[in-house]
Amino acid sequence: MANLRVHRVAEQMKKEASDIIGNRIKDPRVGFVTVTGVDVTGDLQEATIYISVFGDDEKKKASLEGLNKAKGFVRSELGKRIRLRKTPEISFKIDTSVEYGSHIDQLINKLHRNEE
Repeated sequence: MANLRVHRVAEQMKKEASDIIGNRIKDPRVGFVTVTGVDVTGDLQEATIYISVFGDDEKKKASLEGLNKAKGFVRSELGKRIRLRKTPEISFKIDTSVEYGSHIDQLINKLHRNEE
């Protein structure tokens, strides 16, 4: 039962964090950022927000710095939007699964071209 609640809170945080990052943060370093997932601990004390950034490594680093600078703002906005006794401490991480999947897809396509 508690696991279901953690999952629901994570999905709601993903939705709200995506809206906050896309529409409310005015930092020019934060470019094309997409929230790909949120992991919340079982006690709802900590949350990791996974992001994907469109651009090169420099833009990813700058966006991550901008988000870390705005961490307090994002947390307070999440606290206003989600009714929890205590708003989780948040941290941001770059999600590399999209790049990894793209790399695997390229390798598979290369193998198929070599077979023909």
